[in-house]
Amino acid sequence: MRVESIGIIHSPFKSVQECPIQPSRSKAIGEVEIFKEYQEGLEDTNGFSHLILIYWFHKSKGYSLKVKPFLDDKLRGLFATRAPRRPNQIGLSVVKLLRREENILFVEGIDVVDKTLLLDIKPYVPDFIPGEKIKIGWLEGKLK
Repeated sequence: MRVESIGIIHSPFKSVQECPIQPSRSKAIGEVEIFKEYQEGLEDTNGFSHLILIYWFHKSKGYSLKVKPFLDDKLRGLFATRAPRRPNQIGLSVVKLLRREENILFVEGIDVVDKTLLLDIKPYVPDFIPGEKIKIGWLEGKLK
């Protein structure tokens, strides 16, 4: 399998410790720089209010199949969490698109370390989420 970055995410966070725990808990502004050869693919993104950023957790090393998430004191299965230390260190964030200037997307709600490699962008479309009742497992009652 071969994956190449299509850009770099710029954020005010210089270390993992500075990052918010989720994009919904961040008002930070970031810049998503798309490499020039992929700029044409940004056409029509300005019609969306939110985008899904898929990126590489470049500061994450190793993984454990049981982790203690930030909202719990119990060990949980890794794949029932959004912990960054994973077998394939792929992350995703839903961010608010503020504007686009050429190959730069200005976004709000960034929650990644500065200079994170961007793998892909997808539009966030709520209607594509199943309309049935969503269950959130062990997180039930832990969110505001």
